[in-house]
Amino acid sequence: MKIILVNRKHAASRSFELGRWSRALLSLCCLGLPLGMVALGYQVGLEHGASALRGQSMDALQDELAQQSSDLEAIRDEVQLKLQALTLSLAELQARMTRLDALGEHLTAMADLEDGEFDFSQPPALGGPLAGEFSVDYSSMGLSAELDDFGQRLSDREQQLGILESLLSNRKLQEQSNLSGRPLEKGWISSRYGKRTDPFTGKQSYHHGIDFAGKAGSNVLAVAGGVVTWVGKRSGYGRMVEISHGDGLVSRYAHNQENLVAPGDVVRKGEPIALVGSSGRSTGAHVHFEVYKNGRSVDPSSYVRRTRR
Repeated sequence: MKIILVNRKHAASRSFELGRWSRALLSLCCLGLPLGMVALGYQVGLEHGASALRGQSMDALQDELAQQSSDLEAIRDEVQLKLQALTLSLAELQARMTRLDALGEHLTAMADLEDGEFDFSQPPALGGPLAGEFSVDYSSMGLSAELDDFGQRLSDREQQLGILESLLSNRKLQEQSNLSGRPLEKGWISSRYGKRTDPFTGKQSYHHGIDFAGKAGSNVLAVAGGVVTWVGKRSGYGRMVEISHGDGLVSRYAHNQENLVAPGDVVRKGEPIALVGSSGRSTGAHVHFEVYKNGRSVDPSSYVRRTRR
């Protein structure tokens, strides 16, 4: 192969004769250059595509992380709301338990239970063998259901205790209004109800009460709970106290040394209302005890013989 080189200035030319190996090398270079350019373009394309894919992957990953962060925040808020709701429910249950404890102590006192027989101030004694197969998984939903069930049981107990309180109150009221026993702690019957010889005139008269001889200055006791309706001096009775017990029943306590109550006072059974004396038409220290039913005098003996409740 011959190669001719032309000089533009001098219009001269030079020629070269290429050998077989030179021609082979030149052919190889001519073929390799396009292939190299193609390979370079392909590599540049790959790099550019990989870079674009990496950018898209990073964007997608960032979007996914942002979504997960948002979901996590929403879950955290939901859990916080549930915890607040459970906390409020627990606080309400604790308040109701406190009220139940107070009501239980009140009912224990009303029922006259012995000390320590039913102590609401102490936690209940519990125990038993471990039974793992029956253990409860207190998940969020499970705990909420347990609290709801416990609240319902508390409501049932509150209703039952309320009914029991009403029954005990009625029983106490009946006990308080039940006339029974003597109007003094120590003493003896010195004069009964009905016909007798008057101690001052010696003539036969009608005695509308029972006289209990006792120590001067000792307590005169109410034989039932009620409201004091009259206090003061009355002809023949001396210093007297009158108590209304409801249901038409009235009791009187006369010849007192001193009255300890005033009209309108509410008294309980066995409460001191006066001191034994000999005021009025009396021969010595005693209590003149009368009972009226619907305005009429009745024999107090049946009430005196009643067992005190």
